[in-house]
Amino acid sequence: MTNLEKLLSAVKRTHVYIQTHNYPDQDALGSAFGLAALLKEKGVDSTICYSGQIDKLNTQKMVELIPIPVCIGEGLPMTEEDEILLVDSQEGNINVKKFPGRIIACIDHHPRQQTEKYRFADIRSDVGSCCAIIGDYFLENGIEPEEAVATALAYGIKMDTANLTRNVSELDIEIFHYLFDKIESEKLNELEGSSLRKEDLNAYKEAISNLKIYGRLGIVRIGDDYSEAILGSISDFLQTLSELDITLVYGYRVGGLKFSIRSGTPLVDAGKAIKAALRGVGDGGGHAVMAAGFIPELQGEAEIADMSSLVEQRLIQYVHKKLIDV
Repeated sequence: MTNLEKLLSAVKRTHVYIQTHNYPDQDALGSAFGLAALLKEKGVDSTICYSGQIDKLNTQKMVELIPIPVCIGEGLPMTEEDEILLVDSQEGNINVKKFPGRIIACIDHHPRQQTEKYRFADIRSDVGSCCAIIGDYFLENGIEPEEAVATALAYGIKMDTANLTRNVSELDIEIFHYLFDKIESEKLNELEGSSLRKEDLNAYKEAISNLKIYGRLGIVRIGDDYSEAILGSISDFLQTLSELDITLVYGYRVGGLKFSIRSGTPLVDAGKAIKAALRGVGDGGGHAVMAAGFIPELQGEAEIADMSSLVEQRLIQYVHKKLIDV
């Protein structure tokens, strides 16, 4: 049996919900859109849903231009009897909203969590994008993706692997090559030209002004209510500095502190580093080269300042120990 056939054998209803992580990015939406097309091909209807908002300009444009039908989960008539398929995320993650339905399946490319129990799971942490995994389902089942689906999957692969340069696997390259002659090139080019708004430049200005450097580690807190996408973009931007190997960018958002971390050295695993820094106060995780975290429900500037200081000091100590122990 192929993975798609195994997934279909786990589905017991004629309609399912496909859920992404909160504040979905291009890889999450592309993989959800691709999975929905595969299910439709096999006679299963689906609704793509998420919690939070789509807050990056080129992700919003992706949804509009392709287009991708996606809904806010809180407004759906979901019951406990409904079945949920997770993509680009895993049950129990702090960035996955708990909806009323039952999570029965998970397709993801992040490190496997210890507590999940699914009827079907395809978790490949050695793959750079979830879209590549979904693309593999099309390939191994001989199903030709429509132009819109191919474009969404290819865009998700490009964005999550930084144009096939970061955390990229042979599967990412193989699937991107498979999709290449099926995509709408003009739409893909248009999406890649829309990544920042004018007001986003303020976040870069704050990052440059407030950057603190500790050896090969750079830490910066930017202002409130910037999107997760901007945090990640600034982390990538700071990684281009020759003086830095590890970068942490964070800010206050949705009632707590959001963190984005990058590592350009094999000596420091970004996912493990952010988990260590947030131990007991929040949660985080991700890949060795890029990860994220969140401390929820912070009240008042004093508590925010205390948590900020705690996380910074923990990360400084963690990185210092990793680097000097070599």
